[in-house]
Amino acid sequence: MSFRTFICCLFISFGAAWFSVVVYPFFQMRNIAPLEFNEATDGVTGVFIPKRSGRVADGARVYAENGCYACHTQMIRPTYAGKDMFREDWAGLAQDAVRGDTRRETNFYDFEGESFAQLGMTRLGPDLSNVGRRMETTQKYGLSVEDFLFKRLYQPVLANPELWNSVCPSHAFLFDAIDLTNGLSRNAILDPKLPGKQLVPNADAKALVSYLAALKKDHKVPSVLNFTPKQSEKK
Repeated sequence: MSFRTFICCLFISFGAAWFSVVVYPFFQMRNIAPLEFNEATDGVTGVFIPKRSGRVADGARVYAENGCYACHTQMIRPTYAGKDMFREDWAGLAQDAVRGDTRRETNFYDFEGESFAQLGMTRLGPDLSNVGRRMETTQKYGLSVEDFLFKRLYQPVLANPELWNSVCPSHAFLFDAIDLTNGLSRNAILDPKLPGKQLVPNADAKALVSYLAALKKDHKVPSVLNFTPKQSEKK
């Protein structure tokens, strides 16, 4: 075999693998076909449309630019690979008053509308697949979901004193310090270390919080897409 033939074979071998593993799945996932519910197995009819609200595209960009994926995942792992299904509210709600048990594993439709799937790298912080749903409990702190997340971004301890030892860095650069002369602005944060000032979230902070608040991946999916084991299979 000549050196030229060897190089050509090498390129063909690696090129075929790269095309099969990277290129083909990339274009396939960019144009995923809509799925229909089956009344016999799902109990409903119609087309499955992933429910997302908020500034998904802008928020996902800010999420990526700030490296949130380095410490947080958005992946409810298959049951055979972990115990995400049994962590409180991570995979959905175990007891929803209207829909029952909405817990399920992650599927590729969960990232519809985003340029890249924010699967994450490590879990130094909690998984964020359903952080928007979990944050609905922030009323106990007297804060709306958005205000809690703004304070959480600026300084964790201001949102919840229990987070004093959080390893998440402050994202104070997403806020502008302005005078309190004209009154308190919406979603503004008061920092005792900055008397006479209020911290107002900028456009990136608003987009990021809107994105996080919209992460509620516990809606019903067609049975052909839901590989989550049945309750009887989990025991």
